[in-house]
Amino acid sequence: MIESLLPFQPDYRHMLDVLANRRPARLPLYEHKIDPTIMEAVLGASFAELEAGDNHDLQEFFRNYNRFYEKMTYDTVSFEVTITRSLPDHGAIYGSRKGPIQNRQDFEAYPWDEIPRRYWQAADRKFRAMGENLPPGMKAVGGPGNGVFEISEDLVGYQYLAYMMVDDPDLFADLYRRIGDLMAEIWAEFLQRHGQHYAICRFGDDLGFRSNTLLAPDTIRQHILPQYQRVIDMVHAAGIPFLLHSCGKIFSVMDDLIGLGINAKHSNEDAIAPFDAWIERYGDRIGLLGGIDVDILCQFKPDDIVADVVHRASRYRSQANGYALGSGNSIPDYVPVDGYLAMIEAAQRVRASER
Repeated sequence: MIESLLPFQPDYRHMLDVLANRRPARLPLYEHKIDPTIMEAVLGASFAELEAGDNHDLQEFFRNYNRFYEKMTYDTVSFEVTITRSLPDHGAIYGSRKGPIQNRQDFEAYPWDEIPRRYWQAADRKFRAMGENLPPGMKAVGGPGNGVFEISEDLVGYQYLAYMMVDDPDLFADLYRRIGDLMAEIWAEFLQRHGQHYAICRFGDDLGFRSNTLLAPDTIRQHILPQYQRVIDMVHAAGIPFLLHSCGKIFSVMDDLIGLGINAKHSNEDAIAPFDAWIERYGDRIGLLGGIDVDILCQFKPDDIVADVVHRASRYRSQANGYALGSGNSIPDYVPVDGYLAMIEAAQRVRASER
């Protein structure tokens, strides 16, 4: 199937059209992330472990990583380095334990000032190697990963945030302001060092689950969105559009998010709402990305995936102004390679039909 792909020259400006909520000249492809083991299987090359190696290894990793996106006919490479991995004593976001901040004493003693240094020790050479290996016509989507809420989950723990909100509301408020300070510092440095390689900036912050938001909408408005605003304004001031990735049923705060200036939204699940509903509600105001439920890629046969995705993508492209095709979430290692490639094949057929 790889050999059957149409001749392709990347052009990140197609994705900029999506973020400007304009119809791009050809259907773009987008993924929040693709597991490197999927890339290895498609390319027939082993390189995933090189990301943890020295600078020479990183160069080889990103030659393959970026080549995969080009080979699969993406106009942009998706790449981020998460902030949570640089947090001392991190891991509560996975739900197994309390985070390192449970009270005011923990908050005051936490080594906040060390985090940017730790982050750049891990991230700088990766961002640099990614940028140095971008194929002509390609730029990246991403930046410092994790949003405000995800960082708070890692520092405190989801259920313990609820206790803190009730037991010490002043600490709860101070926590989110301090996370905002941290994110603003890291993002300012990122834009200065590596912004030239990024067509679109984004972070992922999963604010919801299948039936509602994970915090009350008013809590999100009061404590989380003001910190979003700081990053979004910074990104826009650098002349770059902003994409929000957030899973869950977040309709109750979508108007607020659009009011902050997000240019596009990604992540959807058919069990929450069909993608048509997102287009009907928000397609006249922001770009929308995704539309293909991961379950389809996992459970359908390849020929059925091609037929289904061609139908969906053609419909979404006719309904929405700014639309990019991809999974509703990401391509983890459990997605069958043939299922993923069937979605790519469907994109080629839609593009060919419009020639």
